[in-house]
Amino acid sequence: MGKRPHNLILLGIDSLWADHMSLYGYHRLTTPHIDHFASGGVVFERNYSPHIPTTSAYATMLTGKDAFSHEVVALRHQGGLTPNVDTLPEILRRHGYASTCVGFTGNPSSRGFDTYLNFAGWGRWAERPSRKADNLNEVALPELSRLAAGEQPFFLFLRHMDPHSPYLPPEPFEHLFYDKDPCDPAVDTIRPVLDFKPFRDYFATWMPPGITDADYVIAQYDGAIAYMDACIQRIFQRVEELGIADETLIVLNGDHGETLMDHECYFDHHGLYDCTLHVPLVLKHPSLPAGRRVSGFTQHQDLVPTILEVLDLSEDRSKFDGKSLLPLVEGSVTSNYSDFYITECTWMRKHGWRTPEWKLIVALEPDFHFKPEIELYNLVTDPGENHNLAEQEPEIVATLRGRMDAWIASREAATGNSNPMHRNLNWHGSTTHEGPFTSSQQAYDTLHIGDPGAAARLQSRDAPPEAKDA
Repeated sequence: MGKRPHNLILLGIDSLWADHMSLYGYHRLTTPHIDHFASGGVVFERNYSPHIPTTSAYATMLTGKDAFSHEVVALRHQGGLTPNVDTLPEILRRHGYASTCVGFTGNPSSRGFDTYLNFAGWGRWAERPSRKADNLNEVALPELSRLAAGEQPFFLFLRHMDPHSPYLPPEPFEHLFYDKDPCDPAVDTIRPVLDFKPFRDYFATWMPPGITDADYVIAQYDGAIAYMDACIQRIFQRVEELGIADETLIVLNGDHGETLMDHECYFDHHGLYDCTLHVPLVLKHPSLPAGRRVSGFTQHQDLVPTILEVLDLSEDRSKFDGKSLLPLVEGSVTSNYSDFYITECTWMRKHGWRTPEWKLIVALEPDFHFKPEIELYNLVTDPGENHNLAEQEPEIVATLRGRMDAWIASREAATGNSNPMHRNLNWHGSTTHEGPFTSSQQAYDTLHIGDPGAAARLQSRDAPPEAKDA
């Protein structure tokens, strides 16, 4: 009788910008427990989410395919995941695995799990604090024990809702990084946030009444990360208590990052800037070297082929668009990518091309931030992407656009699918507007999110219990 395959626990953390983790050099100690966990595993320093936001990101993360293969690019994806693409739980089922998904019921990208469990993952100011990570643990820890006691190897997927907004962590995390008055009348940095009509009603449900200081909200985002980090430690500890650490691959990955006061995309995750694209990835398993940090470029589609190789499961690796990360870990390869295609259909429909030096962003229709059609950033001299050089550097724009268009044509030919970015014309999900927006003003006047219940319904067919009456 063959040896039982090792288990898999995948922690998918929503809205976690790697740059706000102490693991990635952030000046605040936001992830001490994850830092310790990562010291026993491999950290990928330049891991990117190429297809923003949640639905498309997890489609890539859970299939090993890019958007041309799985055809999911929008938050409000219509219909299920492409039928001829296998998801990770479906692949693992063929190898005898039991699987459970916690916190992602109803999303097109979560297809194929044996069991689906939910938890309360939203909140409002009037009901603060929002104990999202505790709520997840209440569901996940008993399920982890159940799976560990079973005869099958298991795959447990945990979709964490910290630090996704609303940022309402409990004490001591609420004041861990902020000790001032968030409503100080001498401060008015929050004004542009509250004046942004598409989101201001949503912000009013969870930001302090009378708030004036945007730094308070950023501190709450950091506090939500620290709170989640503390709760995740309980999961790590439970793995040890169950005696399964030496037979379990644990992966920590983010679906996308978060824009805070960056680029006028306030406290959300849209825009193809690196604050949205740069996400953490940590793998820990007895076969992997402890304390290794990998500096080469990696992407979400690399995860599935890597997991299958670490678990030593026989699958045709050529069917994946991603590449195993193990050659990078071993040092035989320096990077999986020199440049790559990026997309988003969250609150704007855009695509682009990222190289180590340059970022090109092209709008496929006018956006509600009134941004220019073409954006170009030098990532070496301007890592914050604050100075648009498109008009000053037309030759670079043309070169990058040519490389992007050539790559798109090659992927269309390889998959037989036209670029899904050109087909998802109702990506915005508006019931009052059909098709692309013809002006930024039209987009600004149409798009709106009013409360956490509405936010929850954008991501799954069922609102969580606390959001159904919103």
